[in-house]
Amino acid sequence: MDWKGKLPHRLWIVINIAAVGIVIASFMMILSPVSFVLADGINPYVYSKDDKPYGLTYAQWTANFWKWVISIPQQNNPNNDPTGEKCAINQNDPNVWYLAPTFGGAAERTCTIPKEKAILFPLLAGECNYLENPELKTESDLRTCAMQSNDQGSRSMDVTIDGVKLKNLENYRVQFGLFDVTFPENNIFSVKPGNTKVVSDGFWVFLKPLAVGKHELEFSASIIDPSGVNDYNTHIKDHLIVTP
Repeated sequence: MDWKGKLPHRLWIVINIAAVGIVIASFMMILSPVSFVLADGINPYVYSKDDKPYGLTYAQWTANFWKWVISIPQQNNPNNDPTGEKCAINQNDPNVWYLAPTFGGAAERTCTIPKEKAILFPLLAGECNYLENPELKTESDLRTCAMQSNDQGSRSMDVTIDGVKLKNLENYRVQFGLFDVTFPENNIFSVKPGNTKVVSDGFWVFLKPLAVGKHELEFSASIIDPSGVNDYNTHIKDHLIVTP
């Protein structure tokens, strides 16, 4: 049947345009599937918490962050690095680059990152494990412990990337567990070396890959504990250089 001959001229043009659009979109998805992972509706720099960048959930990526940072002994750990000279240690994932926070206080770091790598970092995040907390006996115990680390007082968080302030950071809370972690000798938490189960809970930012060039990332976070015992405050300025 000659459908073209039976359709109004304007409708036929619309159908042709739509068909071309579908073909182009399909071709683009085949060429670059990662680029079609949706960004968050409020913060276009950031992956949505419900997305699966590179095939893993947001929560699974946070577990990979913990495995990365815990595996590095104190003397070389990026958490203890005031300048950024250690930011590239053990960055072996082909798709994601991890940025370390601090254990409290300020740091100004310069870090060179290969292009097309997403960037993941915690704002306020805690983990609980059986080695560090032998009094905890169940997964439920670990989950409660991990949550308490972020709920023990009033909190504030702030992130700015290239002058753009991110919004609704409370929406990026993620919990994940159980997952396996190996604490090395002289680890950052001074836990006896060994394997253990971990639960993580916290607020994270997962940036889409940045364009080649220089970028300024600044973030701060704090918890004010009413008792004054567990106050936490950090402020980090990262000068990021994305290389071709």
